[in-house]
Amino acid sequence: MTAPVLLGNQYNWDSIPFEKIGEGIERQMIVGEKMMICRLRFAPNTVTPAHEHPHEQMTIVEKGKVIFTLGEKQKVFQAGDVLHFPSNFWHGATMLDEEVILIDIFSPIREDFLK
Repeated sequence: MTAPVLLGNQYNWDSIPFEKIGEGIERQMIVGEKMMICRLRFAPNTVTPAHEHPHEQMTIVEKGKVIFTLGEKQKVFQAGDVLHFPSNFWHGATMLDEEVILIDIFSPIREDFLK
């Protein structure tokens, strides 16, 4: 016997508006009970300063090339790459000379993003 497939909520990025959150940065968000996903669009050469937070994070590079700061190192990533940042891991990003789209998944929810 096959278990029934239950669908939760379904979304399409095309139906979720972008909000401008900084110079050269726009964000779309989908928020669940214990996790959230954000799609960020960055203008070329935008810098997000290195930081840390208690949330576990996974980032998918959907489009473009970006230099990530990972602890004390830096490395270039491109479309198709996936990064995992454990809780309180020092990280930041510098977009190169093209538009970049990143997908960030956080657990637990970034309450600071909801304000």
